[in-house]
Amino acid sequence: MQLLKIAFKNLKRRKVRTLLTIAGVGIASAVFVSLLGFQRGYKEALFRDVDKMGYQVLITAKGCPYEAATLMLKGGAGLRYMEETVYNQIVSDPRIDKITPELIQVVYDPDKNEGRGSYAMILGVEKRLLELKPWIRFKSGGWFSSDTSREIIMGYEAAELEQRLVGDKFFIRGVEGDFTVIGILERTGTHDDGTIFMPLHTVQSLFKLDKKLTGVGIKLKDVSMIPDFEESLYNVPAIQVISMAQVKGTILGLVQSAQVMVTAVAAIAVIVAVFGVINTLLMSIMERTREFGMFKSVGASGMQIFILILYETILMCVVATLSGNLIVFIGAKWVEGIIRITLPYAPYGNLVVITPELMIISIFGAILIGVLSGIYPAIRASRLSPVEAIRREE
Repeated sequence: MQLLKIAFKNLKRRKVRTLLTIAGVGIASAVFVSLLGFQRGYKEALFRDVDKMGYQVLITAKGCPYEAATLMLKGGAGLRYMEETVYNQIVSDPRIDKITPELIQVVYDPDKNEGRGSYAMILGVEKRLLELKPWIRFKSGGWFSSDTSREIIMGYEAAELEQRLVGDKFFIRGVEGDFTVIGILERTGTHDDGTIFMPLHTVQSLFKLDKKLTGVGIKLKDVSMIPDFEESLYNVPAIQVISMAQVKGTILGLVQSAQVMVTAVAAIAVIVAVFGVINTLLMSIMERTREFGMFKSVGASGMQIFILILYETILMCVVATLSGNLIVFIGAKWVEGIIRITLPYAPYGNLVVITPELMIISIFGAILIGVLSGIYPAIRASRLSPVEAIRREE
């Protein structure tokens, strides 16, 4: 305990150097924790988006599977159309529990977003959608009055952005006439929050896409039927069948690829911090050789000097890590905002998840870094000859 007090006082004696070292290690710790938190949060948010699709299988027009995955999660990427006859052929399949056709259209309005322009995703649906997504609730209003009405249902965020209430009129760029807001959904935490829903037949008519679809969402009676169901549609021309397992596998592959880079960046940050601590301690030892000689002359052992240096190192690293964790905890939302602006597709929910377990791991990691960084300087200090050390000038 006495050595710990001495170590604390020694760090206070050179405040600027100690603070700079703590700042360097703290930044490295913040980078490490935030990167791992982002890796975990992004993966969880993507999987949550996939699970909230309500589908087990999605049928789309043939194309790139990555585009199809983006179409499922965000909509509007690489839009390809297939004939409505595909839906008619499979709707009576006895293996299907629930099924719904969809037609996505993306409309660009250059006057929105303070003149910078913005996209609106319009989704043509049937009431079967509510069977596949039973968690959808209406904040106000209700479903369309007919399958061909000029009415819209707005997701929570779309209604907030456009500042619309049930009964208000809504205009779509490039489409004649107005639409009536018939319903507003409660927040779901998915891409549905930013979507504008219309009756399927209305979208087909407005955009001259008669009997066209962009997708068919399917939930089977038994999950084990998915492979056989996919196989039965393999030879149907111009379509591809994508299961949730495939999408999750694709996402997991991308996340694992990114994990290598994330780990490399975190490792570099830790290595830089280690060298910074070693440099600080070596300079401190050189300045305090006479002091260590005095310690030994009054009976201090080499092991006690060794432990003293380790205490100083561990104290700096732990304080730095706690500071870094505090910075990450406070700035997580700010970092998340930058990520959402930078990434082409950012899922809903928290993208940076800082858990207590991650913070505890970082603290134990700081202790390990302190021990590893302090071993060489501590050995040098413990081997100083008392007579030679006392003769040196401070």
